[in-house]
Amino acid sequence: MNFIALLVTLVVSFVITSVIGIWLIPFLHKLRYGQTILDIGPAWHKNKQGTPTMGGIMFIIGTVIAALAGWCTLYFSGTGLADVSTYGGFYLVGGFVMALGFALIGFLDDYIKVVKKRNLGLKAWQKSSAQLIVAVLYLAAEYIFAPTTMVWIPFIGELNFGLLYYPMMLFIIIGATNGVNLTDGIDGLAASVTMVAGMGFMVIAAIKGFSQMDLMAAALAGGCLGFLVWNFHPAKVFMGDTGSMFLGGMVVALAFGLRIPFVLIFIGIIYVIETLSDIIQIGSVKLTGKRVFKMAPIHHHFEMSGWSEVKIVTVFSAVTAVGCLIAVLSVLA
Repeated sequence: MNFIALLVTLVVSFVITSVIGIWLIPFLHKLRYGQTILDIGPAWHKNKQGTPTMGGIMFIIGTVIAALAGWCTLYFSGTGLADVSTYGGFYLVGGFVMALGFALIGFLDDYIKVVKKRNLGLKAWQKSSAQLIVAVLYLAAEYIFAPTTMVWIPFIGELNFGLLYYPMMLFIIIGATNGVNLTDGIDGLAASVTMVAGMGFMVIAAIKGFSQMDLMAAALAGGCLGFLVWNFHPAKVFMGDTGSMFLGGMVVALAFGLRIPFVLIFIGIIYVIETLSDIIQIGSVKLTGKRVFKMAPIHHHFEMSGWSEVKIVTVFSAVTAVGCLIAVLSVLA
């Protein structure tokens, strides 16, 4: 991997994302695009009422421009040129298109919440249908440009899943994207966890020699870091579903681009835990009328248990780092 291209991508993503906040946050304030805090959350979150949302636009712009800058650096440097191919190009471009597709769904959801003043945003069936369409289109494009039903399983190796590949991958794409969306519940959490995940993907991409995926991972990590300038507690802006859905799409795109979708079990361990906590809570309430957690997703349980938002972000990021280490070891095994 060309170190200069990687550094350019990381720095450009961080700088553009953080600088955009200087202009975007006052603009969102002016438009009154403030977050509506629902009663179902912790009571003290009401203090965050009116904090601008849709801030994910910052790192969406930052990551796209940075990846382009890194790719140009890679291309014109003459090194790593062999990876600037149709295969690598599909997973880079196709991955960004998928992430932007999910971001559009999130944007419509945010727009309905903050502009149309309908707190729940898109209806569940509308959101699910739109996500299904984006995921199916991505898999259809993969079938055309990079057809494969081989999947690498951590610590085991490659297996051919045949026709089972597509329903399994559809489940992973939608599940992982929604898992990132659920993680976005307190200041800096989704951005911090995803930044660490992006760094984990950077290491794996370097090991596997996937230059273009390394650029995508660097752009993701840099964008999340730039966003944390404004989103770390106390947050001056929220990413909204616009941002969290984009991050979900990016994480999925990296896992697919590296041909290791099941490694999300490790790198995305927090997303998995957040999703499972929500499913367990809903199932328990419906079946027994009792809660397993004080509040779900699980980051709210720790809030209700007295943990500060900064402590939750720190611990969850550390858990993600451990998951990334396991993922790297699984690739090396």
